[in-house]
Amino acid sequence: MELHEKDRVAIDMGEDGVAHVRLIRADKMNALDPAMFRAIIEAGQALYDMAGLRAVVLSGEGRSFCAGLDMASMAGGDSAIDGDGLTDRTHGNANIFQQVAMQWRKLPVPVIAAIHGVCFGGGLQIASGADIRVVTPDARLSIMEMKWGLVPDMGGYALWRGLVRDDVLRELVYTNREFSGEEAGALGFATHVSEDPLAQALTIAKEIAARNPHAIRAAKRLSNAMSDHDTDRLLMEESREQHAIIRSKNQVEAVMAAMQKRAANFDDV
Repeated sequence: MELHEKDRVAIDMGEDGVAHVRLIRADKMNALDPAMFRAIIEAGQALYDMAGLRAVVLSGEGRSFCAGLDMASMAGGDSAIDGDGLTDRTHGNANIFQQVAMQWRKLPVPVIAAIHGVCFGGGLQIASGADIRVVTPDARLSIMEMKWGLVPDMGGYALWRGLVRDDVLRELVYTNREFSGEEAGALGFATHVSEDPLAQALTIAKEIAARNPHAIRAAKRLSNAMSDHDTDRLLMEESREQHAIIRSKNQVEAVMAAMQKRAANFDDV
């Protein structure tokens, strides 16, 4: 499946319920211009409504995951990039630039990002929207915005909460220091460091896709709620989610499949 912005983003949907979203502006290291922003938003909308979706893998074609903002777009005077309308909430709690990163966290299914090459600025914030990140040891990452006299404003502060130690994050923001994939694992930006992040991301996605899809979606809702709710509210949310799942068709099937040592046959509806 290819989206409207055919030179920017493509989606391949597998029979196992895993969608592979590829940034395909490889000649520009998948840098973010207005067409790329639109295409990523369109991809998120398509995925949100996709029947049978169980997990998503997000990767970049060519030499890099995403080089961040296409500075030629800024030089061209795009009004939104100049700052007009940034405070408008066009996508729920976000503007369009925040949504390209936040939508991966908002998707009802887990998202695994496979990162290689350069992952700078907005590219790092997009990757941070994923539930899980797999990165090559020699990948190059940076919270780049301060280089251009800007602050991270594509959801980074919301997405890095709980991932990276506060003083470490401040240093990386203030200095825009580049760090490797290996260091990203140690700092908390990456979940796994791998020589083949796409293969590992697909393996993780397929394992997730083999679980009870209703329980997986509930677990993602609870994971998203952890940083926003107090203990009492979170305990109640756990109970509500479990009440909706327990003794359901898929939950019984999970038990039977485990006992019979066979692959489960889950219903996505």
